[in-house]
Amino acid sequence: MRTKGTAAILAFLLGGFGAHKFYLGQTFQGLLYLFFCWTLIPALIAFLEVFVYLSMSPVDFDTHYNGMQYVPAQGQGGQMAQNITVNIPGGGGPAAGGDITEQLTKLNELRLAGVLDEDEFRQQKRRLLEA
Repeated sequence: MRTKGTAAILAFLLGGFGAHKFYLGQTFQGLLYLFFCWTLIPALIAFLEVFVYLSMSPVDFDTHYNGMQYVPAQGQGGQMAQNITVNIPGGGGPAAGGDITEQLTKLNELRLAGVLDEDEFRQQKRRLLEA
């Protein structure tokens, strides 16, 4: 897992040669830095990137460079609009041959696990019962 501290140190010390770009998995950009290192332009850009890396939040850094995605915890931040549709394996309602009791049980398990809140649970339950 890449860290923003390591990326900032590499950009500061060896940024003119693109070491931080190689570390972050941006090989093509690293090669460009290495190829043009004699112009000192990559060193100047890398110096600025030190401040960019250090000012990034850990979530932004992980999302951009580590490929991680964060899902906000319940109650975190302001009001967020959510539109969640739960696809239950073997589901599709009674018309599709699925057992409605089993589907409702799985929906309830999702609610108890915190994946669905009460409103989402009621919407999905209504959708199953109307199908």
